[in-house]
Amino acid sequence: MDEPFTVPTPGGTLTLDATWVAATPGEVREQAAEYDSGERTTFDVGVRYPDSFTGEVMRAMAAIPYGETRTYGDLADRLGTSPVAVGGACGRNPVPLVVPCHRVVGADGLRGFSGDGGVDQKRALLAHEGALPDAAESADGRDGTTRQLTLPDVE
Repeated sequence: MDEPFTVPTPGGTLTLDATWVAATPGEVREQAAEYDSGERTTFDVGVRYPDSFTGEVMRAMAAIPYGETRTYGDLADRLGTSPVAVGGACGRNPVPLVVPCHRVVGADGLRGFSGDGGVDQKRALLAHEGALPDAAESADGRDGTTRQLTLPDVE
């Protein structure tokens, strides 16, 4: 049985589930090292997508080019679902980095990341790709700022 394995990434490491990639851990680690050094922008290992909604979202994430992001809402519109459902599927991605769930962000900030290192890892990956959204430093609350939301009066 295939075991999970880790790959080094900009900002840390990520754990991948070997059952979902058609490559050895060594091949994936080699490609991750090339990604880290800037020699690679895509992974060319086969991915076994689940036959489920998560698989649909993973395919949509795999189509996001290096250096670009899409919002949860963008993917939701494309797939005819809600941003929350897309976020849940992103969190179930068994092969982060290979299927770049870090490229899916909130409309108002980075939001979550289920990979090792959480949002800090997501921030490091997007910064590595030159794709860190301008609002990311404050919108996710990680820089110590506080934002107040004012709702309109309801009569």
